[in-house]
Amino acid sequence: MAGAVSVPGITAPRLVIFDCDGVLVDSDEPCCVICAREARKAGMDVPDDRAVQTFSGMALPLIQDLIERETRSSLGADWASTMQARFVAAMKEGVEPVPGVHAMIEAVKKLGLPMRVASNSSMEEMNVKFAATELTAHFAGRTHSARDLGIPKPKPDIYLQAARDEGVAPRDCIVLEDSDPGARAAVDAGMTCVLLRAADQPMPDWPGLIRIEKLSDFPEIIQNRLNA
Repeated sequence: MAGAVSVPGITAPRLVIFDCDGVLVDSDEPCCVICAREARKAGMDVPDDRAVQTFSGMALPLIQDLIERETRSSLGADWASTMQARFVAAMKEGVEPVPGVHAMIEAVKKLGLPMRVASNSSMEEMNVKFAATELTAHFAGRTHSARDLGIPKPKPDIYLQAARDEGVAPRDCIVLEDSDPGARAAVDAGMTCVLLRAADQPMPDWPGLIRIEKLSDFPEIIQNRLNA
């Protein structure tokens, strides 16, 4: 842009990467509640109203580890795969897009940036969720599963894979997340992380995090970065 001023430490984004659950698809709470009910069966006190607080953003193997540590019991080698199948079945029964997601995506597309998804969900889960919420066309062939990779967030590997597949440096990526594990992964990947979080909810004390309270604010954040 003619006359644009370069701001130290800020690069114009070349790739937008979305988390899935809680950012694009409103499936975080149903899946967390399923986990809470299984945790209670094992002896861990997690009421449904604390399910999201306890399990949001965690991959199933990490949830299993947490429950087993808290209950000093074993859930079995097949627990994570069984839960994944339950998640897929629940999504087939009905799932909703996060309010405002379609308008937000259209606004981002008008900025001319490529988009990818990097999630702890399996590819099977995301295919079902995107089909149910009419998001498939936006992300066909551009979706990355930390579950299938075998290295879940908060490890940064799935974000680094998305950047690599696009041929973009991590510092030139901007990520939209809603969970602490996901934000940790994006920050550790060296990417700009925007965290979708209500004003009354705490934020991690990590450098560079940007808070937004509604999806419609995200395109403006990108536009400001492009103008910087």
